[in-house]
Amino acid sequence: MPLLSLKKTSPADCQVTVTKVQTKRDWRVFINLPWLLYKNDPYWVPPLKAEMWDTVNPKKNPLMKLGPYQYFIAWVNGQPAGRIGTGIDEKLNREKNKKEGYITLFESINDYRVAKELFDHATAWLKERGMTAVTGPQSPSNGDDYRGLLIKGFDSEPVLLNSYNPPYYVDFFERYGFTKFFDRFAFYYDLSKPVTKRFEESVAALKKRYRFTTRNLDLKNLDRELVGIQKLLVRSWPENWPDMVPPSLPEIQDEVDKLLPVADKDLLVVAVDEQGEIIGLAIALPDYNQVFKRLNGRLFPLGFIKFLWYRRKIDGGRSLILMVDPAYHKKGVSAAMYLHMFESALQKGYRYGEGSTIHEFNTKMVNDAIRAGGVLYKIYRIYKKDL
Repeated sequence: MPLLSLKKTSPADCQVTVTKVQTKRDWRVFINLPWLLYKNDPYWVPPLKAEMWDTVNPKKNPLMKLGPYQYFIAWVNGQPAGRIGTGIDEKLNREKNKKEGYITLFESINDYRVAKELFDHATAWLKERGMTAVTGPQSPSNGDDYRGLLIKGFDSEPVLLNSYNPPYYVDFFERYGFTKFFDRFAFYYDLSKPVTKRFEESVAALKKRYRFTTRNLDLKNLDRELVGIQKLLVRSWPENWPDMVPPSLPEIQDEVDKLLPVADKDLLVVAVDEQGEIIGLAIALPDYNQVFKRLNGRLFPLGFIKFLWYRRKIDGGRSLILMVDPAYHKKGVSAAMYLHMFESALQKGYRYGEGSTIHEFNTKMVNDAIRAGGVLYKIYRIYKKDL
């Protein structure tokens, strides 16, 4: 199934059609399309195909449980040329009192006609169901994976779960009438630069003054830990996050089930008060994209051997969750959890870390990232369009 190139195709010869994803064969085309689009791109990291099958499985995907959805494939002269998913998060709409749909997993060859047809079908589907606006690209699983369109930082590979796309996608979105909703930032940390003695002493003093400690997540008592985490998220979730609401306990469990196979217990950190209640959460994961780059989407039969070999050589990680109870803001909790993870990462021989993705309007977290030595090097944009 060769990749199309329409650079020399006239509009009269280009027949774009869009079909719904309905059969297993359709899903196979949908999932395999990026291998055609990115086969010559040195920065693209192939996802695990088995993981993508889980992502589009309504029995395993938390987002698909929250409302109706539909996926589409674009074809040019009978060959696959693009894809898009759309749907409605009814929980988000109910809690935010709005009528918005989302788009996700957009891909297209470098021809605007294909992108336009995909956008037309997705927005028409949403309008038929009474939606008045659409946002995206959103996470296909309501997690932190593939959320946002890359608009800065095309010159390096993405870290685990982050998006990657060619620059021409930006033009496609904006040409269609999508406008910036907000940006999400990724910060790069050079771990060869040690934290200062003053920083370590300051963290120790704040922990003593405000009577909290940090420890690794207790995976042997995970159910109990998740209850404490869900309570923390409800207390600390910013009301001004327009596209996300605090997850329910089952949603947290779904996300944990997805992350645990690639998690490192030394990088799962909580802060607790004197009574043992969780007041802070910091989660970092090894950058398995270093391994996935070598697997070409498959773990079996030989991919698993490569996985076991190359995972020992991972030398970077991504910090993807950092939440602090509002009652403990400006009391050193985030700094203490950062130091805990930093020390663990150094022991593992990590050279770099990425803190992502942080909403641009979360100024406190942005400033914390900069003070901790982070360099803004990638930006992911969430777009919005009125219907």
